Amino acid sequence: MLADLEELVRCESYSADHEAVARSAGVVAALGRRLLRAEPETIVIGGVTHLRWSFGTPRVLLLGHHDTVWPVGSLREHPWSVEDGIARGPGVFDMKAGLVQIFHAVASLPSPDGLAVLVVGDEELGSPTSRALIESAASGCAAAFVAEASADGGALKTARKGISRYELTVHGRAAHAGLEPELGANAGLELAHQVLAISDIAARLDSSSKAGLTSVTPTMLSAGTSTNTVPGLGRVAIDVRVPDAEAQRRVDELMRALTPRIPGTRLELRGGPNRPPLDPAASAALFDVAAGLAAELGMAPLKGATVGGGSDGNFTAGVGCPTLDGLGAVGGCAHAPGEHVIVAEMPVRARLLAALAAHVLSGGPPGGDAGGGDDAYRGRTA
Repeated sequence: MLADLEELVRCESYSADHEAVARSAGVVAALGRRLLRAEPETIVIGGVTHLRWSFGTPRVLLLGHHDTVWPVGSLREHPWSVEDGIARGPGVFDMKAGLVQIFHAVASLPSPDGLAVLVVGDEELGSPTSRALIESAASGCAAAFVAEASADGGALKTARKGISRYELTVHGRAAHAGLEPELGANAGLELAHQVLAISDIAARLDSSSKAGLTSVTPTMLSAGTSTNTVPGLGRVAIDVRVPDAEAQRRVDELMRALTPRIPGTRLELRGGPNRPPLDPAASAALFDVAAGLAAELGMAPLKGATVGGGSDGNFTAGVGCPTLDGLGAVGGCAHAPGEHVIVAEMPVRARLLAALAAHVLSGGPPGGDAGGGDDAYRGRTA
């Protein structure tokens, strides 16, 4: 598993670099070909390369992504290394170790019949080209298991916030800042008004038991073209995280109700909801099964966590497929220089994933007794 992980990490796969993602897909395909003894279907959409393996009529979806947030060349500053049982390198935690665990888990089963393995190449961008693939694959399945990195301490991700993304453009009127500023309509100043209004949206939502769980955050912003020109254009990107569908709908409503304050300016809003929330109800029954299987496998008691980050599990849950997320690597510092994986946990998590797949494939209900029905898996190792 460690050798496979090294091979994946050394093949950089920055989401925005389609050529790098295509090279990575080739390495992932070779890994799957060796362990699954089957050719993947290579699907290129909008220049992005995705891989899919299907065995029989899929009833269980194993889901992951091979793109990362790390630009090509990051290996020079953050090289692959293994020291004291800790593996490091760009994308090692999010989520190349999870991919290794998927393939080794499937290889440990007596038969992959009934499984689908989908590895997409644009998750870190919000899955713009792969969302339809994910939703289609999940729609016909009894369960989706997402090998994204675990939460703190190895906790499974039993709920995720929904995500909305917006870009607000302020159109003003440029003018010379020294000679005739009064002829301008300052898009930068209007942008400042809008940033404050946007920052207040979360507080304006109706109070409830989930108050405070919604965040509406202006992030990247820009305005103007030179220091002596009244800005004629300004932009701000907005990141929204919500606990449920109602909050997502309400934020969208308030975003679209924004109005300009300065005469001569106008607003243009783009974007909207990107990922639906992964409701705890979508994971609860599968988490109970996982907890029982973990006990049988001699693992430490499992914990569940609600996280603010989104994943493709939001999409599988959104189409009504029971979904359990965070089944990938145990480690930390995703997207950061300290990104790392605890190597010893990789086979442990692969065994759990294999046991979960076997449970559902053998006819065990998502919320049924984890004992029984998994005899085909027991005794084997991932």
